[in-house]
Amino acid sequence: MRFLLIEDNAKLASAIVERLRLDGHAVDHAGTLDAAQACLDVAQYDLMLLDIMLPDGDGRALLKSQQNVSDRCPVIVITARSAVSDRVSLLDLGADDYITKPFDFSELEARCRAVMRRQGRATDNRISIGGTTLDCTAAELSFDGQTIALRNRELRLLEVFFKAPGHVFSKSHLLDRMFSLSDEASENAIEVYVARLRKRLDGSDTRIETVRGLGYRMVPV
Repeated sequence: MRFLLIEDNAKLASAIVERLRLDGHAVDHAGTLDAAQACLDVAQYDLMLLDIMLPDGDGRALLKSQQNVSDRCPVIVITARSAVSDRVSLLDLGADDYITKPFDFSELEARCRAVMRRQGRATDNRISIGGTTLDCTAAELSFDGQTIALRNRELRLLEVFFKAPGHVFSKSHLLDRMFSLSDEASENAIEVYVARLRKRLDGSDTRIETVRGLGYRMVPV
């Protein structure tokens, strides 16, 4: 999954980004509303984490503007306001959920999973194609009695394929799903990771097929 974190507290933002990346997500961070809009103009996100009090304005303005976006991503508001009226106001403005500062990272992760499940952007943690299973929580691939541990970006890429078997993904789309805007990566990186995953899948009943001129898709053998 690809997340956009909008938070001006550098220490908190760094901790959130690190935690979410350990979970296997690509995360872009913006410290202002202007920076957030710049990210939204060039990338698509599965989830937005939005602080309300920002240096250049109120995050509620961005929240409200997202209601009119056809392909809007779900939003979890990060707020220091705990009054019921404040929480109700945020939900009425279009927030899908909220979390109150200070919070435990495990709660934030759980709220992210819950929101994405409700939005249909996340399926079960274990996804199978034929006799090959991807465990997104454990970051493991299993088939024919063996289990293979995956690195973060290997997991991200396999998750894209497993959730849409048979669908053709271009290199540019896969690059967008795997890397944040701060990462320096080219489409050659996709070729490298696809080659790695083909080795991981060797001996299974599933493979990543090249569709000449278009990209890649996962198909049963």
